[in-house]
Amino acid sequence: MALTTPALNTKIRRELWQMRGQVLAIALVIAGGVAVCVLSLVNYSSLVSTRAVYYDDYQFAEVFASLKRAPLHVTQQIAAIPGISRFSARVEGGAKLEMAGFEDPVSARLVSLPEQGQPEVNQLFLRRGRLPLAGRSHEVVVIQGFAEAHQLEPGDRFTGIINGRRQHLTITGIAEAPEFIYVLAPGSLLPDYPRYGVLWMGREALAAAMDMKGAFNSLVARVEPGVPVASVLDSLDRVLDRYGGTGAYGREDHFSHRMLDDELAQLQTMATVFPVIFMTVAMFLLNVVINRLISTQRDIIAILKAFGYSNVQIGWHYSQLVLTISVIGLVLGVALGVWAGRAMGEIYMDYYRFPSLLFRLDPAWLLLLAVVTLLVAWLGGWQAIRRAAALPPAEGMRPEGPARFRVTAAERFFAPRGFSQPSRMVVRQLFRRPGRTLLSVSGIAMASAIVLVGNFQFDAVSLMVHSQFARVQQQDVTATLIDPVNSPAVYDLQRQPGIRYAEGRRVVTARLVNGHREWRGAITGMPEQASLQFVIDKELEPVSLPEAGLLLTDFLARRLDVTTGQTLEIEILEGDRRRVELPVAGITSEFLGVGAYMRLASLNRALGEGALVNQVLLNIDPQRAQQTYHELRETPRILGISIRQAMLDSFYETLAKTFLTFTLFISMLGGIIAFGVVYNTVRISLAEKGRELASLRVLGYTHNEVNHILLAEVAVMLVLGIPLGWLAGYGLSWAIITAMQTELYRVPLTITTQTLAISSAVVVVSAIASGVIAWWRLRNLDLIAVLKTRE
Repeated sequence: MALTTPALNTKIRRELWQMRGQVLAIALVIAGGVAVCVLSLVNYSSLVSTRAVYYDDYQFAEVFASLKRAPLHVTQQIAAIPGISRFSARVEGGAKLEMAGFEDPVSARLVSLPEQGQPEVNQLFLRRGRLPLAGRSHEVVVIQGFAEAHQLEPGDRFTGIINGRRQHLTITGIAEAPEFIYVLAPGSLLPDYPRYGVLWMGREALAAAMDMKGAFNSLVARVEPGVPVASVLDSLDRVLDRYGGTGAYGREDHFSHRMLDDELAQLQTMATVFPVIFMTVAMFLLNVVINRLISTQRDIIAILKAFGYSNVQIGWHYSQLVLTISVIGLVLGVALGVWAGRAMGEIYMDYYRFPSLLFRLDPAWLLLLAVVTLLVAWLGGWQAIRRAAALPPAEGMRPEGPARFRVTAAERFFAPRGFSQPSRMVVRQLFRRPGRTLLSVSGIAMASAIVLVGNFQFDAVSLMVHSQFARVQQQDVTATLIDPVNSPAVYDLQRQPGIRYAEGRRVVTARLVNGHREWRGAITGMPEQASLQFVIDKELEPVSLPEAGLLLTDFLARRLDVTTGQTLEIEILEGDRRRVELPVAGITSEFLGVGAYMRLASLNRALGEGALVNQVLLNIDPQRAQQTYHELRETPRILGISIRQAMLDSFYETLAKTFLTFTLFISMLGGIIAFGVVYNTVRISLAEKGRELASLRVLGYTHNEVNHILLAEVAVMLVLGIPLGWLAGYGLSWAIITAMQTELYRVPLTITTQTLAISSAVVVVSAIASGVIAWWRLRNLDLIAVLKTRE
């Protein structure tokens, strides 16, 4: 016999239409989980594919090296290193720019280009215009983000100060490059395109400006397939050490690539954590709805079996019902996820500056998602389906036997004699079916938890902003110097008009090594009594720097697998490239970036140098800000200037924009789930109690009293479920932030009363909307139809 028949198909269609409200609510919950998964997978697949094609088409390097100065004939030795397939020996430098109509200080990174054509490695994607021509010393190509910030086009001109000399520059092209997907100014944590950009110039012109004729100070290389990058790095270091090399490193340590890797890892996390939460709620709803449906169709199941339908056919019939609801949710979720994925992709394009986004969704992933969705949904209804298939016809023709009731101690305590009869009925109903009550409370709790998870990240971003830009950074401006200078130079700056206070510190590039674990970054030396920028702990209180040794952020300590008291091997990547061993004297927490800190005097002593600084933090007079910026820009020894307010603006324009857009989407889906859970709870309760409520109406209970019996039960479930949802939301939030820690930022677990109120309000509003629907149905209840007795 076939698994299905036209009669059974007609029955499914009728039941789907009769339960259309509940079907849509469950489908929306499933759609929420599918949409989050598709959104994450679409962005992950698209970004991975886009990055791979971009890197390959434009020859992104796998090896990078910076050095002081090396003659061009050294390139012959580099070409002989086994494993290097192609390389570019470049000139790099810094410049301060004067942009018309923009008073804030502007700086740029300068990179040389061959006199003819594209470089061998790290080629440019030209959006508009052309490359500089040979012999044209004033022509430059500008990175797209900087050009957009200043509304620049090919042919526009501006002034640059290169190596202390003012020069008029003409834009010939607007470009992107694979090594500058994520652009940072010295001393900054986030991109700031209005104040920092990248310029490309012809090699001869830049070499002349930087006094690097016949020499190079930067090298990028591609490695032949199958050749270990580590062996190439070792060989390259041996060649460049004598020329002031700062240590070659691989693509995995390139900052732009590393930040993009972190983002992709987060998308993978999102593609697993959130769908699991949503699917769990969907399983719960399907279980409750299918159980209720089958309990009301006992006689129908018996009749079907009496007409010869087998247990397998009955089981498949109800499985079809579950799978149909799941397919509706799956289709809605895929459509919503693809749409949202495209929208998020456009935001990522603004953030990461790819030439174009290759929109990809792997069919294999989509097929796996469909199979998992249908399987999870079917498992949600499996218990009820199995019970329906095993129901004997004779037993199914009889109504369910009445439960044995007695007055319990809990009922006496929670429903004393002073309670009205409807209120006593509510309490009795809750305690006499504790399993059903627990399921309903759990559903409301999960709805509240999901809304909380979607909103707590707004609190987290606010705390990140407060800790970084209000507690940690007290300075208005950070000036990065070209070379370290003696500490008294700080007082020279402080004496300038408009500068209220100056504080020097030292930042040195270093590699921190613990066994096979290592991290390439910077060690920051800070004054013992730092006033403008200091380190804080989890309580946002300043941390005293240890007298000797390193203070590490917890993220870095975990990465290096060290604890307080252990010793790290430090390779200084500048100066005489000395190696020292320093103890880990403390571990603290930071939300943005990672860091290793020391007292300034201890750092200089470890370097074997005097009291030197290469960064100056400044507090300035707001009334004289523009004049101060101008004077700092004209100071020859200053490489670049970063403004705290500009960094804050950049945070909201970049990190917060992408971060909060995603969480807003999750919050909206959380609201949909909340409505689905509460609506189904009310509808199921109404369907189960329809006969009893109609009987009460016939016995003389008023419409309001009957409403009180139904809706007060839901209100009690809300009172119990919302606090449980807060606890569940706290646990889910902790799991999410644990999985989303990256080098760029760690999301703090902070949940405010406002977030708790929002999660509660969404559930309460959903309950009110569902209660209105239930009230309307009760008001129009057909008492005769409901009270008909089954024969």
